[in-house]
Amino acid sequence: MKLLVVEDDADLRRQLVSGLESNGYTVEETADGQEALYLGSEFSYDLAIVDLGLPSLSGVDLIKKWRAEERNFPILILTARSDWQDKVEGLEAGADDFLVKPFHMEELLARLNALLRRAAGHAKPVLTFGLLSLDTIGRVVSYDSRPIKLTSYEYRTLEYLMLNAGKTVSKAELTEHLYHQDFDRDSNVLEVFIRRLRQKLDPEQKLQPITTVRGLGYRFDLSAD
Repeated sequence: MKLLVVEDDADLRRQLVSGLESNGYTVEETADGQEALYLGSEFSYDLAIVDLGLPSLSGVDLIKKWRAEERNFPILILTARSDWQDKVEGLEAGADDFLVKPFHMEELLARLNALLRRAAGHAKPVLTFGLLSLDTIGRVVSYDSRPIKLTSYEYRTLEYLMLNAGKTVSKAELTEHLYHQDFDRDSNVLEVFIRRLRQKLDPEQKLQPITTVRGLGYRFDLSAD
């Protein structure tokens, strides 16, 4: 999952980026509202974390402009404890949730997880498709109660496909949502991840949940229970 962090406090921004990346997210960052507007308008993100007190363009105006452009990714706003009006303004502008500073990283991660699941139409933290399950909180994948060991990139690829189960996801979309902008889009790394995932999820090749849609991309095919 690729996130955009918009925060002008350099120390807090570094803490956020470090904490999010250590928990498996791909993160891009900016301290400036105008730059955030450009990034959110031109590139795909799964979620944005936005501080409301930004230079050049306020967080509220930034959110309004994104929503006017029909950029519908979830937005979590960061606010000071006493600024209840800012919370209301941010939510009315189109934000999906807020978090009051100072906060614990665990609470931020829990809110992000819930927003990402809701955006994909999943209410529960564990995604279950047949005998395969993926715990989005513990980041544990199992098949018939047997844990499957995945690398960080393999997990992220599988999580994105499962959150979009039944939808054909192009290689470009997977690359855009899982990696930084400077990722080598001509590499075969993604194909390697998919091949390894297939082997780990179904080593005997009896029931392959990830199918290739020729010329279009990949699709996670198992029906949900």
